[in-house]
Amino acid sequence: MNSEEMIQKIQELKQVKQDLLAQIRKTIVGQDKVIEKVLIGLFANGHMLIEGVPGLAKTLLISTIAKALNLSFGRIQFTPDLMPSDITGSDILVTAKDSDRREFQYIKGPIFANLILADEINRTPPKTQAALLQAMQEYQVSSGNTTRPLDLPFIVMATQNPIEQEGTYPLPEAQLDRFMLYINIDYPSYEEELTIVQSTTGAAGEEPIPMLSAEKILQYQAAIRTMPVSSHILEYAVKLARSTRPGTPESKPEITKWINWGAGPRASQYLVLAAKARAALDGRLTPAEEDIRAVALPVLT
Repeated sequence: MNSEEMIQKIQELKQVKQDLLAQIRKTIVGQDKVIEKVLIGLFANGHMLIEGVPGLAKTLLISTIAKALNLSFGRIQFTPDLMPSDITGSDILVTAKDSDRREFQYIKGPIFANLILADEINRTPPKTQAALLQAMQEYQVSSGNTTRPLDLPFIVMATQNPIEQEGTYPLPEAQLDRFMLYINIDYPSYEEELTIVQSTTGAAGEEPIPMLSAEKILQYQAAIRTMPVSSHILEYAVKLARSTRPGTPESKPEITKWINWGAGPRASQYLVLAAKARAALDGRLTPAEEDIRAVALPVLT
């Protein structure tokens, strides 16, 4: 993508953001900061971990965004008995239509979609979590001796409940490191909750209209990737990530005293990518320090 195409796409994104927000707000009341972070993650092509107590519309938010973006949507309800093949799919023995010959046929799992809701991801054993990790890391899944590529864009939005800890399997650091953003959903305000009750206890509301396509989103993601970044912004992001590591020149004594491990180099990458996406969604052609600061908490948490 050349610079002229990049500039055109970035200028389009500001209006695209407004159009998407208008569609999402047909279903979702409030949660403006959460929606902004989700859009940043989507256009930065980053996986997201969403945490909140039950009943805060985490699932509804993700499915609504998938409709507005016109992306295929797959939901995986993680349970203790979930197997890797329940995610990736499996080969089953079928009888051919034109003969009595039997052959193996691959049935795709729910992972073959653009936007994946991994609901209550910490309720399934590590073996099953590892199947999702491969998909998040390599954008492909393995079944038997065959490796199959996933549809692009491919973004995992995982949820977990902070209240219930019994019967859960904490995510390993390797998997947590694959999530670009940690997003916490809090309770709505009084006015927002009143609006939610009014709109959900009457007639069915208006469905969001699909605004984009997978191809369009890939173009916008490519434009964000090619955005120029000033050297001082890169230095700011790297120093910020390094300041979380005990024993580094950038860290404070409190970090060395209380923290065992800080953010890795991937955090520096995520800071820059998320800052690029935030700037692009505002129609700006390069990120500023303000963008780094705005995405620092969800990236570094």
